[in-house]
Amino acid sequence: MERPDFFNLKNGEKAKLPFTDQEYQRRLTNLRTTMSKNNLDMIILTSMHNIAYYTGFIYCSFGRPYGCVVTANKISTISANIDASQPWRRSHSDNVIYTDWKRDNYLKAIVAIIGREEPPKNIGIENDHVTLDVKEKLTSIFTFSVFSDVSKDLMQLRMIKSAEEIEIIKNGARIADLGGEEIVKNIKIGESELEIAIAGRDRMEREIAKTYPDAEYMDTWVWFQSGLNTDGAHNPKTNRKLKPGDILSLNTFPMISGYYTALERTLFVDEIDDASLKAWDANVKVHKRGLELIKPGVKCSAICHELNELFAELGYLHYRTFGYGHSFGVLSHFYGREAGLELREDIDTVLEENMVVSMEPMIMIPDGKPGAGGYREHDILVIGKDNAENITKFPFGPEHNIIKS
Repeated sequence: MERPDFFNLKNGEKAKLPFTDQEYQRRLTNLRTTMSKNNLDMIILTSMHNIAYYTGFIYCSFGRPYGCVVTANKISTISANIDASQPWRRSHSDNVIYTDWKRDNYLKAIVAIIGREEPPKNIGIENDHVTLDVKEKLTSIFTFSVFSDVSKDLMQLRMIKSAEEIEIIKNGARIADLGGEEIVKNIKIGESELEIAIAGRDRMEREIAKTYPDAEYMDTWVWFQSGLNTDGAHNPKTNRKLKPGDILSLNTFPMISGYYTALERTLFVDEIDDASLKAWDANVKVHKRGLELIKPGVKCSAICHELNELFAELGYLHYRTFGYGHSFGVLSHFYGREAGLELREDIDTVLEENMVVSMEPMIMIPDGKPGAGGYREHDILVIGKDNAENITKFPFGPEHNIIKS
């Protein structure tokens, strides 16, 4: 039996995608404009975020390479045979499936998409994602082509959100709030971080399914941390049981078709000591000022410098742990960071209409010191023409989040 190196399979009908045909076409038009400006004949996308952004398909790699080839007149995803026709159904493009029978069938599929067209002279790739192994193989196939990095250009395109993107982000913020409410309902002495997190995650997934009944559901998660475990913003949940006076970090992350939103709040169980209250109040003051500073025309770095001065005045700058905020869109904890739109001292991007950013100051006081723990608040803001809209509604601060168990 002769088994193919690659093939096409249209099994079933195309699924309803998270965005309209017009939205995907808008993105593709912008991409091809970038190709033209950079004199590129072809782009080979390899990252989850860019493939999802331009086609709607979110791949599950499990060590296999995936891709998307874009030329002036073609766009096609490249997927592994283990996924059958799901990548075709869940994308706004064509699809080629490569098989595992021979090594490097993935590369043969790329060549097959180009077909009889003139070999590309200039090819764009994602330097921040493509592996050295894949790049070496691509250069061995396209021996007369020049490769250049397009990752920063594509990031710039993703940083400005469309009306459809902003709608899905607003729904994500609403669902994150619902997850937070469910977590608060389940906070009690003796309950574990794990069980409380499960309650919040389940509430969000059910609401996502209610809001988007035709979607696929994956990657929604919660980090619920207590005590010492609050010292890192990305610490996994554990089986630790809550105790009276514990500091808590509530973090909900609903994922809707690859789009990330978040809610993060500091809480305490039953009671709070004076040193902890002082630290929490300081972080809340910085958070409130940060919310006021986010508006169109302001540099990301300028926001950081002013908030640093405020933290210094309050006596907590040396406890600050990371940047004050970041962009939203097709991203998660394992793909898609839009590093050009972060509230950090070394980012001079100017905020403009239809950008979406968080304000999330955090300080961490080491164990053994008064007020020990991690303090963090997090709101999401959509930049408008003249101001910014805060789409996070969950309350923050000591007057709301000392939870009686």
